[in-house]
Amino acid sequence: MVRRSLRFLLVIATTISALHCSRPNQPGTLTIAVIPKGTTHVFWQSIHAGAAKAAEELGVSIIWRGPLREDERDSQVSEVEGFVSRGVSGIVLAPLDEAALAPPVADARRAGIPVVVIDSGLKGSDFVSFVATDNRKGGRLAGEHLSSLLHDKGRVVMLRYAEGSESTIQREEGFLEAIKSRSGIEVVSANQYGGADVEGAYKRSEALLSGLKRADGQLDVDGIFTPNESTTLAMLRVLEGNGWAGKVRFVGFDASDTLLKGMSDGALNALVLQDPVNMGYLGVKTIVAHIHGQPVEKRIDTGVRLVAREHMDDPDVKDLLHPDLAQWLKPSNR
Repeated sequence: MVRRSLRFLLVIATTISALHCSRPNQPGTLTIAVIPKGTTHVFWQSIHAGAAKAAEELGVSIIWRGPLREDERDSQVSEVEGFVSRGVSGIVLAPLDEAALAPPVADARRAGIPVVVIDSGLKGSDFVSFVATDNRKGGRLAGEHLSSLLHDKGRVVMLRYAEGSESTIQREEGFLEAIKSRSGIEVVSANQYGGADVEGAYKRSEALLSGLKRADGQLDVDGIFTPNESTTLAMLRVLEGNGWAGKVRFVGFDASDTLLKGMSDGALNALVLQDPVNMGYLGVKTIVAHIHGQPVEKRIDTGVRLVAREHMDDPDVKDLLHPDLAQWLKPSNR
């Protein structure tokens, strides 16, 4: 009963939040629902900013609403179903699970509501376009850079993100492909999952590394890879908290102020960067173009690059590392 009450309160809170996230719908204005995997991480705030930018340019209304945590599959399914019932003009969706979100997207198509998938892939073909990073390439970039830092020899670990998340699965497999081509590198752990929130990922990171200590308390590991913002934040905290920061080569994924400080301090050697602002922007642009009868590409690559610590102050990475989110996340759009 308590859990049902909490769930009810969460639904009410999310609904109230959504009212503040949308612009007033004007007669004849397209209304696009933008549904992220979660709403707390900087990555999703950047997606929101890009979507708001496109909405302002195109004169459409967006409703930004999604789960608080990135493991609330049922909540995200309910969001899609709710917007289908409401009859929005279109949906831009970052699916939490490549299989679980396929049926509600198929329902949207049958209801005549087009869906553009962003960030993470979806099974089936009931969506208009897939707008995302080349995640496998991002993972390969991480593996190649970590191998180079280790001079193609040493022991490495990878902490996975979560089962069912197609985007991070691709990053993880790309990383392993790159690493396994280097015969001098041993992957000592690649089957542990951090999970959707930082606290859970912190506990799993600590447990993983605690089992890989030498007698003197130092790590018997030379390199680490984490495939998203929450696992990278968690691993960084563990390394800093145990005095291991800077003593192991570490490549992460995505950016935030905390991760950039970690890279500046030498705890992180590199970050693989997506362009979430562009992803949100192109997601909305693509769905609106489709609604207007314009042809759109089935697959749109939003770009990926690795930024090493020594290049984090280069002018050409400024917008990726320090996007101006406040410009687009105005009070009327939040």
